[in-house]
Amino acid sequence: MNWFTDIWLLRGYVLPALDILLLAFLFYKGYQILVQTRAVQLVRGGVFVGLTYATAYVFDLRTLLWLLNIVAPSLVIGIAIIFQPELRKIFTRIGQGRWLQFTETSKTNQLDAVVHAAEVLSIRKRGALMAFVRQVGQKGVIETGTRLDADISSQLLLSIFGYDTALHDGAVIIEGSKMVAAGCLLPLSDQVDIRRSFGTRHRAALGLVEESDAVVLVVSEETGAVSLAYDGNLYYDLGTDEVRARLMDLLNIAGISDLQQEEVTAFED
Repeated sequence: MNWFTDIWLLRGYVLPALDILLLAFLFYKGYQILVQTRAVQLVRGGVFVGLTYATAYVFDLRTLLWLLNIVAPSLVIGIAIIFQPELRKIFTRIGQGRWLQFTETSKTNQLDAVVHAAEVLSIRKRGALMAFVRQVGQKGVIETGTRLDADISSQLLLSIFGYDTALHDGAVIIEGSKMVAAGCLLPLSDQVDIRRSFGTRHRAALGLVEESDAVVLVVSEETGAVSLAYDGNLYYDLGTDEVRARLMDLLNIAGISDLQQEEVTAFED
């Protein structure tokens, strides 16, 4: 009897609760993916079409139902074509985890080298693009530049962007613990609502994060503003501490070493 009661409780209460929790989790993760990929318009369009069909069905609007039944297959194909970039972004984000799986000390040191270089370039008003690769590979972008396979260092970054070198106008691609390439060409964003004051660097940063899960650090040559682009958005003119904090979170870095914090503080003073 106890065995039967346990099964009844399991099927009557535990499993439905687990079912609801899993469904809520899937809806939540789906919402996160949609927001990150700017596919909200796709959802709104689907909801509008669904409401239109439901209204026609409830009120028996036969002409409208006939038209929707004819148009529906073509509409699905049209949505797949129009929103193909957004659908690709959704599938590339499914199942993605964190990255950069080397020791905590080296991670914080390398991050500080990048932030330190960005800070110096900002003061000098020298433009820069630095893209961090996460789960989605950037082989195509890397092949457009010059291979480096060098350790991450602020000196090398300053040498690339601090002077009018051949690699100055492109992006440095950072993957794992290496600066794998420099002078790389990034795809430009096709957004129509970008600030007119944004130059090619900001549009390139947005273009890459719209197509992948990369994180791009941008230094403006005109204003010296340091910005971050990720998840299809650009966060303009951030402070050094905020840039560091966001990068630590986005790249799954636990903390910053005391030695590096002292060096950065000394530089700021």
